[in-house]
Amino acid sequence: MQRPTKEQITELPLYEGLNLTDIHLVETDSDAAHALQVLQHESCLGYDTESKPIFRKGEVSPGPSLIQLATERTAFLFPTRFPAALKAAAELLARTDIKKVGFGLKDDNRELRGKLNITICNTLDLSMALKALAGEKNAIGARAAVAMVLQQRLGKGAQKSNWGAYPLRENQILYAANDAHSAINIALTLSRQGLLDMPSNKK
Repeated sequence: MQRPTKEQITELPLYEGLNLTDIHLVETDSDAAHALQVLQHESCLGYDTESKPIFRKGEVSPGPSLIQLATERTAFLFPTRFPAALKAAAELLARTDIKKVGFGLKDDNRELRGKLNITICNTLDLSMALKALAGEKNAIGARAAVAMVLQQRLGKGAQKSNWGAYPLRENQILYAANDAHSAINIALTLSRQGLLDMPSNKK
C-alpha cells in the first residue's frame, strides 16, 4: 500500500458516494428521532465535521457548524445551529459501543469538546492507521486514502465554502456527507482485507 501522487489521483474516477436522496439533514425533533433510530444500531460510523473558515488574522472559530455521521447506505448531517441536531449528534458521539472513524479527528474532537461541550468516545483516526499500514512518515488525509484504498478520487470542491451560512447548498451537502461516507467505506474495506480490526454489526 503506497501513497499516490497528486497526478495519479487526478487520473482516478470520481468517488461514487451517496446521492442527495441518501442524505438526511437533521433540523427538527422528528429528524433527530429518525437519525437516532437509524444510527444507534450501527457498530461503526463514518464521522467528520465542517467549520466556518477563518479569513481574518486573530479571528476565532466559533466551532463546528456541521457534524456528519454516515453508514454504508446513508448519511445524516447535523447542523449545530439546531438544538435537536446538536443533542442527537452529541448522544451518538458519546456512545462507547459505536466506533466513529474519520480523518484528522484530533482537531475535530478538540473543537467539539471545547466549543460545543460534546464528549466523543471510541474513535479511530484513519489517517494514523493508514500511516502505519503504509509505513509513511506523515499522516494520510482523506483524499489520498480514498485513492489508496478505493482507487477513486474524492471531490474537494466545497471544502473552503462558508459552512457558517445556512441553508447549505447541494454541493456542500454532497461534499459533507461523502467525507463521512468515504471514511466508513475505507474502514470496512480495510477490515474485509484483514488490515483493520473493526467491530461486527450489532444488527
